[in-house]
Amino acid sequence: MNVPLANTHLAIVVPCYNEEQVLSETNRILSGFMAEMQKVGLISANSGIYYIDDGSADKTWQLISAFNAENPNVHGIKLSRNQGHQNALLAGLYNAEGEAIISIDADLQDDVSVIKDMLYLYKEGNEIVYGVRSSRNSDTFFKRFTAHAYYWLLKKMGVNLVYNHADYRLMSRKAINCLKEYKEVNLFLRGIVSLLGFRSAIVFYERVPRFAGESKYPLRKMLGLAVQGITSFTVAPLRMITWFGVLVSLSSIAVAIWVIFGKYVIHNAAPGWASIVLSIYFLGGVQLLSIGILGEYISKIYMETKQRPLYFIEEII
Repeated sequence: MNVPLANTHLAIVVPCYNEEQVLSETNRILSGFMAEMQKVGLISANSGIYYIDDGSADKTWQLISAFNAENPNVHGIKLSRNQGHQNALLAGLYNAEGEAIISIDADLQDDVSVIKDMLYLYKEGNEIVYGVRSSRNSDTFFKRFTAHAYYWLLKKMGVNLVYNHADYRLMSRKAINCLKEYKEVNLFLRGIVSLLGFRSAIVFYERVPRFAGESKYPLRKMLGLAVQGITSFTVAPLRMITWFGVLVSLSSIAVAIWVIFGKYVIHNAAPGWASIVLSIYFLGGVQLLSIGILGEYISKIYMETKQRPLYFIEEII
C-alpha cells in the first residue's frame, strides 16, 4: 500500500467499564502507537484518543483524567451512569473529533498494528474498514462453536454481518453522520454499520488473550447481544412461528386420526391418553415458545416507542 498523501485527523474511541487494571497499559500502547504514526506523517498532530467511561465503579475515570493531564490529545467522556457497551461506543463515535474514527476495546485483545492498514484503506476510498479475526484459536471450544452457529443462523435469517467482526473498525466522518440517522434504542452496531452501504474493506488480525482484568461480556451479556442482533434485524422468528403453527396443526390432525383409529377400530387406546398428549405436552410447549418469541418483539416495540435518550454525558475533558 502507498503512504497517504495527507495526514489523517484520526480519533480512537475506547469504551471503558471498570478497566482500572488494564487501562494504564492500554493508554501506554495506544499513545505510543499514535506518536509513531505522527512521526511518519500518517496522522495529524491533533489526532486523539477518546476514553468513554461507561459509569465505572472503580478508578477508571481518575486514570483517564490523569492521562489527559499528561497529554492533551487524550480525552475522556464520562457518562452519567452505566448504559452498556453499545451506547458507550455510540457516545464516543458521536462526540469524538476526527475525519476518521476507529473504535477498539480497552482489553488489548485487538491488534493495534493493523490501524495503519485501516488508514491506508481509508485513503484509498473506503468509508468503512472492518477489523476481522483471522481465526478463533484462542477461544474455548464452546465459545468457538456457539460463535460459528450464531453467524450461520443470522446468515440463514437474512442478516448481513461481517463474519468474525465485533466492534473493531474504522468509520469515516461521512459514515458516522449517516449512522446518526438511525434512531433506534435497541442497538446492535455491527449490524447497523453493515446497512450503511458505503465502500468498505477488511483487515485481518490475530486476537490475543486479555491483558488483565475480567471480560465485561460474560455468557449472560453475550446471549443478550445475540438475541438483540436477531430481533433487531429480522422477523424470521415470527414467520417461523406461523409455519410451525401450520406444521403443528397438520400433525395434530394426523395424531387425532390415529387416536380415533386406535380407539374405535383396534380398541387399543388408554383412557385419557389422547387428551393429555395432544393438549398438554404438544400444544402447550408450542404455545409457550410462540408467546416467548412474540414477547421479545413486543418488548422491542415498547422500548422504541418510549424514545428515551441513549445516554447522558456528565463530563468531557
